Amino acid sequence: MNNIYSLAVEGVQKLIPYKAGKPIEELERELGISNIIKLASNENPLGIGEKARVAIQNAIVDLALYPDGSGFDLKNALAKKYTVTPEQITLGNGSNEILELVARAFVTPENEVIFSQHAFAVYPIVTQAVGAKAVVTPAINYGHDLNKMLACVTAKTRVVFIANPNNPTGTLLTQQALEHFINLLPEHVICVLDEAYFEFVSQTETVNSVSWLQRFPNLIITRTFSKAYGLAGLRVGYSLSSVEIADLLNRVRQPFNNNSLALVAAEAALNDVEHVRATVENNTCGMTQLTDGFKNLGLTWIPSSGNFVSVELKQDGQAIYEALLRKGVIVRPVGVYEMPTFLRISIGTPDENTKFLNALKEVLTNV
Repeated sequence: MNNIYSLAVEGVQKLIPYKAGKPIEELERELGISNIIKLASNENPLGIGEKARVAIQNAIVDLALYPDGSGFDLKNALAKKYTVTPEQITLGNGSNEILELVARAFVTPENEVIFSQHAFAVYPIVTQAVGAKAVVTPAINYGHDLNKMLACVTAKTRVVFIANPNNPTGTLLTQQALEHFINLLPEHVICVLDEAYFEFVSQTETVNSVSWLQRFPNLIITRTFSKAYGLAGLRVGYSLSSVEIADLLNRVRQPFNNNSLALVAAEAALNDVEHVRATVENNTCGMTQLTDGFKNLGLTWIPSSGNFVSVELKQDGQAIYEALLRKGVIVRPVGVYEMPTFLRISIGTPDENTKFLNALKEVLTNV
């Protein structure tokens, strides 16, 4: 067969796959260097918590058995934490899978999906994969322009994706602005509020979106155990929504999409208040450490409410990224987000942050 690509769905034919941050092992193979630090994928620099570690160890003996396809225990733990019912919860292989389930359940090629410029790269991927039209609204100060997004809603609009805080810019929408926006959406539009980084938002700025679920039956809140809980390698995410939306998402969700270790680790991590507290404290101090370092280097940055910060280099970010790789520091170029002169830096430990800042200073000095 001469052109196997012609057999694929049209949207898939033109799709550019998501490119994850470079793994440490790959850089070691390429450059033959050691003591590499990775500040590229917004992972938890403190690692996995002790409660999750113990839960994993205890569950290993049952790995010959299929996991609980319903995620009963984890759903009940989440329901208790957020004062919702288990029937309002959908579990995903990371919150990324929830985004895909939304597109599969609600979006057809005749529909439109709205999201912002500089927003998470998975939104255009799931939109294009189902053949729908992506409506990308211009950002305002690197964040969501909610008025513009509302103005773009049509009879064909089926889903609006909003990341809060936004990745990769870290911008945050206020509770008042978001609530007003969702209230004005017509009933035929599903609002997906992607809160992968909500644990890092200060208590004075945080948005209590869960309280809106009773008022907005078209709202889906997605969250993850990959960031603050330190379980990125196990891939556990979830959504909170109306019972009806959860029922529809679970109809297209694959059985056993969460493995046994992921389920028990997430349940244990949910109750590990001390580990989350230490993670947030490290993030707060690390954010100050990095932004002070940027200031000393004469650089500006986008104020961030996540566990990362995007710094403006006023030159080709890809070239600086590659120079940092040669010094054993992996960060994230964000040219794909139409930010070619920026790099996104995940907050690390104090030592990792210091190594990055020293390497950045050396690279910029030699440019």
